[in-house]
Amino acid sequence: MKEQTETLSKTALDVPWNVVVHNDPVNLMSYVTLVLQRVFGYSKSKAEGYMLEVHHKGKSIVWTGGRERAELYVQQLHSHLLLATLERAGE
Repeated sequence: MKEQTETLSKTALDVPWNVVVHNDPVNLMSYVTLVLQRVFGYSKSKAEGYMLEVHHKGKSIVWTGGRERAELYVQQLHSHLLLATLERAGE
């Protein structure tokens, strides 16, 4: 039973995770663009594309990958006062 639990836990960590930025009424669009550039190293045009998706659709998946890195990105976005969440990819 222990092996099965360890396998399930490892598999759950290996599933891709999305970092989602949500729209908020506080942050300026230029600030959101700047934060995405700083946190992810995106070009200005790529960061602006994500920012516009957040602005028009209410949210944007700005990164997908391993859970630990995704959690770190969410923490970094929170430290810049952006509303961000983590979700399993494909959900």
